[in-house]
Amino acid sequence: MKKTNIMKKLSMGSVMAAALALTACTTGFEEANRPGEEVSAEELSRDNYNTGSFLVQMQNEAFPEQENTYQMNQDLIGNYLGRFMTYANNGFAGSNFAKMNAPVGWVRYPFADSMPKVVSAFKEIERLGGTESLGYAWALVLRAQSFLRLSDMYGPMPIGAEDDPNAYSSVEKIYSSLIADLDRAIEIMNGMIQANGGSLTQFKDSDKVYGGNFVQWLKFANSLKLRMAVRMRFAAPDLAKRYGEEAVAAGVITSNADNCDIDYSPNGQWKTSVEWGDSRACADIESYMTGYGDNRLSKYFQATATPGSRAIIGCRAGANIGNKTVADAIYSAANVERDTPGMWMTAAEMTFCRAEGALAGWSGMGGTVESLYNEAITLSFEQWGASGADAYINNNTATPADYVDADGGYGGSHGKMTSITVKWDNAASAEEQLERLIVQKWIALFPDGQEAWREIRRTGYPKVFPVAQSTAYSIEVPNRIPFDYTEPVNNPANYAKAVALLGGNDDYATKLWWQR
Repeated sequence: MKKTNIMKKLSMGSVMAAALALTACTTGFEEANRPGEEVSAEELSRDNYNTGSFLVQMQNEAFPEQENTYQMNQDLIGNYLGRFMTYANNGFAGSNFAKMNAPVGWVRYPFADSMPKVVSAFKEIERLGGTESLGYAWALVLRAQSFLRLSDMYGPMPIGAEDDPNAYSSVEKIYSSLIADLDRAIEIMNGMIQANGGSLTQFKDSDKVYGGNFVQWLKFANSLKLRMAVRMRFAAPDLAKRYGEEAVAAGVITSNADNCDIDYSPNGQWKTSVEWGDSRACADIESYMTGYGDNRLSKYFQATATPGSRAIIGCRAGANIGNKTVADAIYSAANVERDTPGMWMTAAEMTFCRAEGALAGWSGMGGTVESLYNEAITLSFEQWGASGADAYINNNTATPADYVDADGGYGGSHGKMTSITVKWDNAASAEEQLERLIVQKWIALFPDGQEAWREIRRTGYPKVFPVAQSTAYSIEVPNRIPFDYTEPVNNPANYAKAVALLGGNDDYATKLWWQR
């Protein structure tokens, strides 16, 4: 790959070249991406059929399921650092994100691969439809989803909010800019929905998530705003409260029927864990769920190919895997099919967010902390088709299990990290209540490891096992990943400013703005 600055690639000439390349790849897609029957002639003139192909590209980055994109942007970073999965490939054992010494090519991949695709597609949608169109509003939401993930990995990013397109914005400014984008998208979508009698179906064949139903996209936009509000609540409590209350009042996802899952075959996790065998269940989530007797465990993971002390066995993060074939047999793969939709936001997550809002004293969350906490767990069990939610919610004795490694395993056994129970306790301390809430939210976030990693960094919960191999750091989970290693050479002045905005070294330890 030619080592040139990413944002320099995104000049208008380069964007047009990318557009021409994409058009060449999507010849004949006009009919396949034709909007739904409700589209007016005026809408068609603004949202050209070609817009659909660029919106598909933006969805593929916002909700990455393509095998290479998924492994590099979601699995190796999010799933492994969120302690949902870990690597079983011995080729990954020496240098990886869990050990905080990943190969530089891995570190720069999300920035070098995903960001140009998002920016170029967004610019084409804006050019084709203008800034008042439904396609533009949808693109604002998809861009916010993508940019948020990138910023939550690296910290400051060049999102185009500065006079110099190569200049980085602070994380605080990125959050402010993305929420402003979401508010604009919500305004456009809501206006069109109301003008259409309360419903709106367009871009039907281009929409891999909601089939063109923009009432559902409106709920997703509000839900993304709530997710961001909760993330920033320790850094900017007044703004977080305002944004969170606005999002809930406007309408977030409350039913599993509105969950954000994308149809993409083959499913990214199926490819990496089942077909390739590169990843296996992480010991952390297995320890918590085994100890709690959680019936979702067998929905998340398969039984080991080689029978062990229990049906489902996870592997310690950062284990020194010696043989992939052995690791694949003694540890559990993800329980996912080739055609399983990829899940990226759920009613359970949003209900946990509302529960945390209530815990923080936000108004209008729709219930007490306890009622919302119980509702969120129930929604997660329902989502996975698991029985026993009531008994689980009322269990005040079960704790996470001590972790016992598989026979011939690579990570070593370890005692449990906490004795937190499931049943809500209004008399518990504020810290215990936060731990209880976040542990259950974290379990329910599966399989979105990126979001799980953010919760660990934001709150310190769940408490996770030490990395199985030694690292150069005193932390168990990275706070971020370093910037693209080519930036100090190709974009030196802006790189120096980015490090200054970061407020610490360009390494795995420096915390992001929103961390506790």
